[in-house]
Amino acid sequence: MTAVKEIKNIGVLSAGKVLGALYLALGLLVGIPLACFSLLSASLVGSTGIQDPDVLGLGLATGVGGLLVYGICFPIFYAVIGFIGGAIGALIYNIVAGSIGGIEIVLGDAGSKY
Repeated sequence: MTAVKEIKNIGVLSAGKVLGALYLALGLLVGIPLACFSLLSASLVGSTGIQDPDVLGLGLATGVGGLLVYGICFPIFYAVIGFIGGAIGALIYNIVAGSIGGIEIVLGDAGSKY
């Protein structure tokens, strides 16, 4: 048995929370490798035997700063942008669906083709 249904309304906060969580995961997926690369590059600067304080300071700043930016700030920034984008997208969808109709979906029994 199949049924055609229409998505008339999307919860604005619900869409924001879901997309915020997805973007947080994306930020971690991107941010953690970049943070590790930043720490690796900082350790390489320190292991070259260079005694110049400016260069050693750059290596430390790159490592700690990269860890903070890529490992912590990126995921949080991505989550906030995802939440805002999801909420705005749901709001726009609700306005458009209210005037021209929503997206139709076909629901059926599990295992059936249609």
